[in-house]
Amino acid sequence: MKIAIAGGSGFIGTALTERLTASGHEIFILTRNSGNKPQKNGVTYVEWLKDGTEPEKEISGADVIVNLAGENLNSGRWTDEKKKKIMDSRIDATRSVMNLIENLESKPEALVNASAVGYYGTSFTETFTESHSESGDDFLAEVCRRWEEEASHAIKSDLRVAYMRFGMVLDRDEGALPQMLIPFKLFAGGPVGTGKQWMSWVHIQDVTGALQYAIENKELSGPVNVTAPEPVQMNEFGKQLADVINRPYWLPAPSIALKAALGDMSVLVLEGQKVVPEKLMNSAYSFHYPALKPALENLLK
Repeated sequence: MKIAIAGGSGFIGTALTERLTASGHEIFILTRNSGNKPQKNGVTYVEWLKDGTEPEKEISGADVIVNLAGENLNSGRWTDEKKKKIMDSRIDATRSVMNLIENLESKPEALVNASAVGYYGTSFTETFTESHSESGDDFLAEVCRRWEEEASHAIKSDLRVAYMRFGMVLDRDEGALPQMLIPFKLFAGGPVGTGKQWMSWVHIQDVTGALQYAIENKELSGPVNVTAPEPVQMNEFGKQLADVINRPYWLPAPSIALKAALGDMSVLVLEGQKVVPEKLMNSAYSFHYPALKPALENLLK
């Protein structure tokens, strides 16, 4: 298949590109600067969002467009300026993808668009599947709702649209896990907040696996929860992490200190939601890491 990826040079995009090229797919990465990108077999870099460029000519005949573009949630305190970047980067990039689709003479079959489990808002008691249609009322929920609404315009062009709602992605070098490891390496790991908040996590191999499944399978559309089948509460996550790296689990990180340090970003660690990937579990997709401890052992040992 011929697949165009917006945000293909980022954390998830890089891992996805490696997986798709290994499977024999032809990848076109939409980028603002193609000149300084490393050349890879099966990968073409396409200038995008610059005056005088015509990316629609280079990706003509694409079977699927994947949109992963957006400001990193995990870098820096969430100031008002940062929150604006988080929102605007996703909306603007998705609108640009919609414009690109409109300019294509031959439309792709599908748009696979990133989103997040933040769509559901936070809860200590509810379990969220894709059948839960109402979004939450906090900042991340608003970001995800507007992001998905923007991507839904592709339906007007008769594209199949899948909204991939990522949980907390676990990777050895990228994302939240390296930051979470720091206090444990200093022998200061322990409960975060109440420890009862839910963490809907997912191994990076299952993120790329779920994305590839959505690309290749025409029956998958609408919201798709990209989380492991076995979410855990933060206290359990911390205990298993400490066990895997052979460190103590004893020093609490009080909520008030984390809120002071992280601002609104503290919602990512102090609150959460229990999300179950019902669509993927009921499909032919097979999870690489459905349980937490084997996932952590794979990444950290």
